[in-house]
Amino acid sequence: MTASMSRRAALAALAIPAVGLHGRPALAQQMPRMQSWPLGTPQRTGIHDVAPAPDGGVWFSAQRSGHLGWFDPKTGRTELVALGAGSSPHGVIQGPDRAAWLTDGGQNAIVRVSWPGREVRVFRLPEGTPYANLNTAAFDGDGHLWYTGQAGVVGKVVPATGEVTVQDAPRGRGPYGICVTPSGDVWWCSLAGSFIARIDRKTGASTIVEPPTKGQGARRVWSDSRGRIWVSEWNSGQLSVHDPAANAWRAWKLPGREPRAYAVYVDAQDQVWASDFGANAVLRFDPARETFESFPFPREAANVRQILGRAGEVWLPESGTEHLTVIRT
Repeated sequence: MTASMSRRAALAALAIPAVGLHGRPALAQQMPRMQSWPLGTPQRTGIHDVAPAPDGGVWFSAQRSGHLGWFDPKTGRTELVALGAGSSPHGVIQGPDRAAWLTDGGQNAIVRVSWPGREVRVFRLPEGTPYANLNTAAFDGDGHLWYTGQAGVVGKVVPATGEVTVQDAPRGRGPYGICVTPSGDVWWCSLAGSFIARIDRKTGASTIVEPPTKGQGARRVWSDSRGRIWVSEWNSGQLSVHDPAANAWRAWKLPGREPRAYAVYVDAQDQVWASDFGANAVLRFDPARETFESFPFPREAANVRQILGRAGEVWLPESGTEHLTVIRT
């Protein structure tokens, strides 16, 4: 099923000034450009996560309508690919095979959509597995997909054989964000448990690493080029980083009165991006200068739950407004 909108429907590029930690505008040469589009679909999609597609488009998980969405920023056209009865996808990433891979809580399965063929294949969790509340996924250095389930599980899919395994996560409920380091290691975080964990890729067992802030609500994780793990802390409103090599932590409070850090993403320049529900903005953090820049959304309650990008582009799915936004850096 497809939905199209004309170029006139796309919003004009917005020159949203970056605001520093102390309220000073960023230098002009550092000012990214923000552009947004309404999805323009016949029904509300429930857009949740986003991932750049190999053809220059952008995929998104349509959690409410049960689709993989594809958006073309050149034309403003949106296409929806049905994933199956009862589908409710949460996360979406591009695999090493250039296909879209989704965590589908509604089907209790991992779903692959070939691209550009758009062929849907469902990898169901083992028979008898209770509802896992699947959240996010990442491919390790061996080409295996690892996933989290907030009901209290982590698991793996071997694409070559179709084998799907699942095991209980330490401390039960809470597994949410997941990421892979440049060396291929896999880390995940527990929202309910307020910790991060490293997966032993041979056994699937997870080793917990405790953050210094208790009850911080680790929501998402992302690795930088050095293999440091950046964490968005939902409860504490902090952005933190764990350095496995040094076994050390650092943390910074997001600016504003009541920050709520949801998504985190590290771009190719090791700049750290985080969405803040409290300020209705996305922030860029420079680890070298330890400074934040804020990019507020022009629409209320944008509710960006995940961030991903490619060279020169940071993509933001606005689950609260049914918009897609890009910041061109």
